[in-house]
Amino acid sequence: MTKIVTYKEGRLDKYYIPALLIGLKVTLKQFYKTLFLGQSTTINYPEEKREYSQRFRGEHFISVDPAKTENCTACYLCQTVCPADCITIVAGERPPEENPYGVKKEKRPVSFDIDALRCCFCGFCEEACPKDAIKLSRNYELATLNRETAVYDLDHLKREVKGRG
Repeated sequence: MTKIVTYKEGRLDKYYIPALLIGLKVTLKQFYKTLFLGQSTTINYPEEKREYSQRFRGEHFISVDPAKTENCTACYLCQTVCPADCITIVAGERPPEENPYGVKKEKRPVSFDIDALRCCFCGFCEEACPKDAIKLSRNYELATLNRETAVYDLDHLKREVKGRG
């Protein structure tokens, strides 16, 4: 048989004094670290940049070969696997002058758009790409002044990105 234990609320529990003291303990601990040990938890953002993990997934980009043509073959795998449905691809024929090395790439993206506002930065597009064409950099400064500039087109994705993944 199980013994039922009842808890009798005291006057301190009624006014949340123990919970208040626990919260005050956390606050005083951080205050002590900052004041006497010099360990600040605040980062002065524009001057100091936070170091992120190597696994961090930021801004998208498309890798290009030495002839400055994209490696994407418009296979639609990234568009299919995207859970946020933020990738839109329109495929077209690749002209022969874009094939200087004789490697046959049948298709190329005529239009490749990524809506960064819908993207959840899961990295599925990067994992699904058979040509390693689409990658995510470590750039996390993606603020824009309007929504139209948050939709990245092919020219934006092909540019040189700092901190390549």
